[in-house]
Amino acid sequence: MEATIYQVSAFWDEEAEVWVATSDDIPGLATEAGTLEALSQKLHHMIPDLLLSNNLLSSN
Repeated sequence: MEATIYQVSAFWDEEAEVWVATSDDIPGLATEAGTLEALSQKLHHMIPDLLLSNNLLSSN
């Protein structure tokens, strides 16, 4: 089984004082958090759910 690589971009929004993550590869991915660690934890949960809901990942 071949792995798929999804690109996620993260940047610091100085005005809002949060880290923001988005992805052109994962429809619907847009989230923010106050620290990189918190952002990583959110992404860990969000990405599989979004891949499933966009039929990019099988639930098998």
